Amino acid sequence: MTVTMINRAGGFQQIPAHSGLAELLAGAEHEVIAMSNLTPAGPVFGPREVRHGVRYRAIYPDTARTTPTASRHLGSLSLAGVAVRTIPHVPMNAIVIDGSVAVLPADSSTGSVAVLRLSSVVVTALELFERIWPDAVPLADQDLPDDTDLSMREQEMLRLLALGATDEVAAAQLDISVRTVRRMVAQIMNRLGARSRFQAGVKAADRGWLLERAS
Repeated sequence: MTVTMINRAGGFQQIPAHSGLAELLAGAEHEVIAMSNLTPAGPVFGPREVRHGVRYRAIYPDTARTTPTASRHLGSLSLAGVAVRTIPHVPMNAIVIDGSVAVLPADSSTGSVAVLRLSSVVVTALELFERIWPDAVPLADQDLPDDTDLSMREQEMLRLLALGATDEVAAAQLDISVRTVRRMVAQIMNRLGARSRFQAGVKAADRGWLLERAS
């Protein structure tokens, strides 16, 4: 879908919800914050958009913890490194990138979202987020559903480690830090109830979590 530009000089444009937002997120350098009440028209991002070196925080409604699809999404985000919290009611749908760009719902019928660079809009969204963030409840490891699917990056990491790659080699292959590799492994071991990496690999294979490459 072609990006539709509307009144860019006035700080507003309309872009496709998926491809356009993914392009914006790919340019993030410092921090991405998100508020979502899970309505279809709201802008959202997934674990594939999470980039190394960028801080991510997201707030969702408490009901997301008990809704299977939403719970899996939150679990995947958390495992990708996003700080996820929930509150009883999320007041708005918004994503703010690097404190300078706000992405809001636009037209659900055309699958688009609104991108605003107006300082008043960005500041309002940021202030609202920071006001409710301290009272939101963090998503702990034990809150992750047992059947949460791993992201492609996590599956690839497990595959590399199963082949005997060191943490340093896996980090280089995945373009993430060694610390992130070790954190991801620890989280996966906790989810699987594994006491060693070997045991985690066995249990992950039993669940079909390891990528299989065509020979």
